[in-house]
Amino acid sequence: MKPKQVKGVPQQQSGGFHDTESQKMVEPAVLLQKFEMLKERFFCVRNWKSYCGEGFADFKLYDAEGIETQRIPQKGDFMRIDIPGPGEIESKGYDWVEVTDICFTEDNNSESIIITCTPSRDPNNKKNRHIAHFYSAKATSSFMISRTPTHLKAAVYGRNESPNFNASFTDMVRNLMVAAGGMMGVSKIQWKKLSDGFLDFE
Repeated sequence: MKPKQVKGVPQQQSGGFHDTESQKMVEPAVLLQKFEMLKERFFCVRNWKSYCGEGFADFKLYDAEGIETQRIPQKGDFMRIDIPGPGEIESKGYDWVEVTDICFTEDNNSESIIITCTPSRDPNNKKNRHIAHFYSAKATSSFMISRTPTHLKAAVYGRNESPNFNASFTDMVRNLMVAAGGMMGVSKIQWKKLSDGFLDFE
């Protein structure tokens, strides 16, 4: 099985990958209104957990200086991830990613927004440049929402996923276990909760 070729999503080169997608047919009369609601959900990172129920990771958005912010994500921002279970010891139990790209595409019939993130250092730990994440720096996660004349879509695309071994021994063991679980499909189940939750307007 090969990864999908999606405009704006990095190419798969090595390691694991996943394509996690949810779609919902929407009446044309209310489609633009629903898409505006979807954009609000998509850009409010701190609320992502609320769309997925218990047992999902908790996300918070930080600016380039490592200060928590409530605004729309920007390139150069960071997301702090608190996944269920033990976290990175060096980064106080959290995993971190940096927003490396935000891609907007629109024409007469469709529109899409992609936020791409890469495992990063902890922006609050100026002395440590190590990647504070269970995946290596080569991995990417691309979060996407889009609309067509008849459907809304939410998706998460993982690319080049491999364990982060540039860490202390304890963290290295933890990273291997979490990354292996993700590469075997555990993370896809989690991301499916998020993509489904984004589209649940009931």
